[in-house]
Amino acid sequence: MKSIKYILAVVIFTCSLGMLPQMASAQTSIGASYEIRDEDPQNGFGLRLERGILGQLPIVDLGLRAHFSYFNDDISYENRTYSTDVTSYDYGLAAVGGVSLGLLSPYVGLGLGASTLDVTREDVGGVSAPEESNDSAFYWNGFVGAKVSPIPNIKPFVEYRFEDISDYENELNDVGNSSGRLIFGVSLSF
Repeated sequence: MKSIKYILAVVIFTCSLGMLPQMASAQTSIGASYEIRDEDPQNGFGLRLERGILGQLPIVDLGLRAHFSYFNDDISYENRTYSTDVTSYDYGLAAVGGVSLGLLSPYVGLGLGASTLDVTREDVGGVSAPEESNDSAFYWNGFVGAKVSPIPNIKPFVEYRFEDISDYENELNDVGNSSGRLIFGVSLSF
């Protein structure tokens, strides 16, 4: 008889916990960022879409992220007869994990992506410029960052993303040596 009362008490307690109001957390966020890196072009912009998974965990946030970054620079040389337009863009998918510590939410992630580098040269002094080149590469990336939540659905963030690019053939040999970028942005959760 004691065991039946004990089981009944556990069942009632468990059911009552399910009836308590729970705080709903946003499952999807979209963000925009300003990105700084060492290689040319050095400054760019990014977009990201993140979707939370396993939302029932109380403190831990797990999710999937898709990102896109765009960099462009027009480089003119004083001692050459042409200018160079360098465009670089990359996109990828990553798994993200973090914890919620009040207003601060640190996170880490790991993913794969692809990067494209387009170089176009234009004649400046009537002399023919070297030809155009387009190179693509696959890479893995890791990142560490933190979001702040001063307003519930708007989250400014700072992140450092490091990556390892499979070798570009001819252009900008220092791309493989440079390993990261600093990202400042804001995301909107809904």
